[in-house]
Amino acid sequence: MASPARALRPRRSAPAPATGSDASEDSGDSAFQERPGGQAQSIVDDWLESYRKDRESGFLELFNFIVHSCGCKGVVTLEMLRGLQNSEIIQQLTESFDEGSAEYPLLLNTPVWRRFRQGFCELLGVLVHRTQHAVLYDEYLMGSLVALLTGMSDSQVRAFRHTSTLAAMKLMTGLVRVALSVSLQKDNSQRQYEAEQAKGSSCRALGKLEGLLEQHRELQEKQEELENLMNAIFKGVFIHRYRDLMPEIRAICIEEMGQWIEHYSNSFLTDSYLKYIGWTLHDKQGEVRLKCLLALQGLYHSQERAARMELFTSRFKERMVSMVLDKEPQVAVEAVRLLTLIFQNMDDVLTDSDCASVFPLVYASSRPLAAAAGEFLYNKLLVPTMCARGTAGKQRTRAAFQLLLAFFIESEFHDHASYLVDSLWDCAAALLKDWQLLTGLLLEDPPAEGLGDREENSLIMFLAASVRQATEGQPPVGRISGKKVLSARERKVQVEDRLRLTQHLIPLLPLLLAKFSADAEKVVYLLEVPRYFDLTLYSSGRLEKHLELLLAQLWEVMEKHTDCEVLEATSRTLHMLCSPELAFYSRADFARSRLVDHLADKFQHEETELFQSPGCLENEDVYCVATTLKRIAILHSAHDLTPWNFFDPCIRLLRHTVDTEEIPKQVVISAISCSYFSLYWELSHLCAATAASDPLPRQEQLLSLKQKVASFCSLCQNYLVDMDPGVQEQAFVVLTDLLMIFGPQLPYGGHRLLHELVYEPDVALQSQLAGFLVDHVFNHDQVEGSQDEMLQIEELHQRRKLLAGFCKLIIYGVLELSAASDIFKHYSKAYNDYGDIIKATLNETRQIDRTEWAHTLLLTLQQLLTQLLLEQGPVGVHSAAFLEIRDLARRFSLLFGLHQLQNRSALVTLHKDGIKFAFQEPVASDSRLDLVHLPFLELLSEFSPRLVPPDKALLLSYLKKISQAHLSFRRGEEHLWASLLVYQRSLSPQEEAAPSPDVPAQQKPGPPAKRRHLDESLGHSDASFSSTSGSRLQSPLLTSTTLRKKGHLAAQLLGQEDSGSESEFVQSQPPQGHKASRSQPQPKNRGSLGWQLGRLTLMEVGEAVVEEPETSEEEVALGKDS
Repeated sequence: MASPARALRPRRSAPAPATGSDASEDSGDSAFQERPGGQAQSIVDDWLESYRKDRESGFLELFNFIVHSCGCKGVVTLEMLRGLQNSEIIQQLTESFDEGSAEYPLLLNTPVWRRFRQGFCELLGVLVHRTQHAVLYDEYLMGSLVALLTGMSDSQVRAFRHTSTLAAMKLMTGLVRVALSVSLQKDNSQRQYEAEQAKGSSCRALGKLEGLLEQHRELQEKQEELENLMNAIFKGVFIHRYRDLMPEIRAICIEEMGQWIEHYSNSFLTDSYLKYIGWTLHDKQGEVRLKCLLALQGLYHSQERAARMELFTSRFKERMVSMVLDKEPQVAVEAVRLLTLIFQNMDDVLTDSDCASVFPLVYASSRPLAAAAGEFLYNKLLVPTMCARGTAGKQRTRAAFQLLLAFFIESEFHDHASYLVDSLWDCAAALLKDWQLLTGLLLEDPPAEGLGDREENSLIMFLAASVRQATEGQPPVGRISGKKVLSARERKVQVEDRLRLTQHLIPLLPLLLAKFSADAEKVVYLLEVPRYFDLTLYSSGRLEKHLELLLAQLWEVMEKHTDCEVLEATSRTLHMLCSPELAFYSRADFARSRLVDHLADKFQHEETELFQSPGCLENEDVYCVATTLKRIAILHSAHDLTPWNFFDPCIRLLRHTVDTEEIPKQVVISAISCSYFSLYWELSHLCAATAASDPLPRQEQLLSLKQKVASFCSLCQNYLVDMDPGVQEQAFVVLTDLLMIFGPQLPYGGHRLLHELVYEPDVALQSQLAGFLVDHVFNHDQVEGSQDEMLQIEELHQRRKLLAGFCKLIIYGVLELSAASDIFKHYSKAYNDYGDIIKATLNETRQIDRTEWAHTLLLTLQQLLTQLLLEQGPVGVHSAAFLEIRDLARRFSLLFGLHQLQNRSALVTLHKDGIKFAFQEPVASDSRLDLVHLPFLELLSEFSPRLVPPDKALLLSYLKKISQAHLSFRRGEEHLWASLLVYQRSLSPQEEAAPSPDVPAQQKPGPPAKRRHLDESLGHSDASFSSTSGSRLQSPLLTSTTLRKKGHLAAQLLGQEDSGSESEFVQSQPPQGHKASRSQPQPKNRGSLGWQLGRLTLMEVGEAVVEEPETSEEEVALGKDS
């Protein structure tokens, strides 16, 4: 006979009886056997037939089905059912349960087992429904089943507890539905009896009265039986399991209780039942809290039920309001929806302070939460006004919009109208798409009462945001929302909205720009509107006159304003209108040419006056030159103005400034930008010609552009040391962008002919770029002077952009990797402001060249230690600053990740060069200086845990050999060697101790093969470690401009490396699949015993390594640090 659980689940291993007795009861066909479609009703009908023939066998079949649904392989027999107590049966089932796996059917989340759970629940519901007329009251089936489920729900086996609780709760839900039906029949019977009783004695039918009385008595008995069963389940299962350790079990209990109260509110809608849901609102698991809120939504959805929950609402309202800020996003969403139902169906329950907790959520980053809050705001604020009687529809809509404006202004989120519009779009799209109302309010003359400057500004924001939302249908930037695939109907609505708003706004946009052209903020938002037009309507709808008016308004805005945001918005709009694909391109291009001609003539005249009398110009004249060049530069950023040749006059201005310093800084900043865009457009022409291959760029063009780039970069390099920070910053930004464009990647992508244009920055330029970064980005004293919080945020954002631009040059190979040391040294101190940028740079540069990357980390630590010794002397190693450097070394070591073999070569090189640096003798022959860099070994000890054991042994041998020469001359100064002891312990195995530098540690004997290999390695350390081509990190450079004057003293401290006085390394061969470093020599004799043993060691270590994407341990460590 098939397993009972196979009615609804896939075939699993055959169940074994719980005892040694035969399973004869499970040998025939089962009513619960699997059948096509999993029809629960036919399954239950077949089982009922067998139950009526033999109720013990039928009950046994049902109970075994539930047991197998738990994942248990045991089978209950008739002998067990007749001779054992329920607790004893459950105990034997527990002993036969397979505890090798923690999984069981209800816990599996595959599609097959999700269908099984659904079918299991459906089967129990159908079982109660089909037995409600007779079998349910036979005093055997339900009583026995509830008793066994109660015992199983108290089991320590989670599968039994979970499955039996689900079964009991589903049975309870079915019984509640039956009880409701019986109650309705009973009430109906009572009404019929009373109606018949009210008739006169002559019309009264005594037989009918007796029949109604008997029917009422039977229904009363059924109701009492059902109440007894429900009480048994509630007190035996629910009371204990609603606070179970498993959140899934708690969620089942609360979910089903919501069903009981909702369907049979006359019996269950009391505080004695509601309190369990209220208490569980404080559950630690979001899944359980979510079920509580969903259950309460079903209750508050009815105004009649909500009126009976006043006491519960007053008791738990504070908790429900606080849950709108729940850490689980879905719980917060459902909490807001619950408060919306409470507001709709209960009067004066939510106070203003309660509503104030929900209103700010319309600006939340999660769109579902914002949309739920938007619906609450719509019902609270707008619906009463829009549904008011006695006023016209337009007046109600106008009043609703004014209320929305007042809310937006009072909320003090004046830059986030798009977020509010997106939150209200699902429920108030019709109101927000009333563009006739919006433009009518804006163009009213005189303005409507209560419509001041702030209201007008907010209206324009709403206009721009609603136009964008109607045409794109995407949430604003920063708002999290799942990718939504628009249906055909939604796309059709978008097309219709775009056409409608274009037809309405094309004639009105020039009027709006003319009215508000003096207000920069309003103009910026108005100029966003044409981006969402169907521009073909200008030509197809014969609306060219409105195009002319719009172009004229753009000219006027360009003349009136000097704000960068306004000029950039104007330039973008003009660029959009000048698209060659549009039919009216010639009109727009002609208007653009007239505008540029006007600006070029004006600039030429003003430049001539500036050169003739640079020191005698009034402030107004200087302002005119600066604003004209600023407009040209912003236009040049989006439009090709190469025919006007603005590069030459701008270069003349910049050269004159370098020579005389008489040109104002505003003019210089705009001249730098204009020159940069000129070079960019000229390169764009050459790239297009190269891609088309007809005609190819001439050699003269390439040389001319190369000379221009070199001269411009030279001028910008001079401006990096300018006293004005604005000019320095602009020069730095332009240089970083220009070096990227003309960097090593320029010839790729089909532009091989442009390889001559690649510009490589010299050492001086690299040093000045790094110096600017140190002085202007990592200078924290400069930041603390600003008190305005918003200004501090803007300044931090700008500094992050500067840092990102420099890091980009390193990642793409424009600058040498060693230039990153000036960034890496601030990794710990500036982690809050720039940690993500620096960490990304560390990870990216590691992929370029691991050995060079390790050298850069070493160089960073050398620079920091040298700077500390310069500032504080030898006592600095006992200060907090040295501990900060050591913490940075620890963070660096975490970046090597868990893959030791990939980083093996780089780590050994790092340690070897670090040891050389630590034992470097100072240039000055002053014995008082000693070995000033010896504390560097403490920093190296942070990297020791990343070494594989063979490398540790070889490095320890090398360290002892290097230290012997210095110990022989300083026998009486052992106190100076604490750092050496720390480093030596970090390289030693944990079983050994290092009492002094000159006493070799005793090694614990290992297995013979490994001990022979280790002895061979140590005995041939000179052959196993040969020199690389010398350390590339000789004298750490301090590139900050504030430290350059101390360079000669640093050189005295660092000295020169004597490579002939020490034994050298030959690094072990890198693991197969990784390319060896170019500076890493290979073993000469591959057939030697030492080489074979070294290869064997690599194989032994490699067996324990699983190739995975490289990870870093730093995230774990950062949690401990913070």
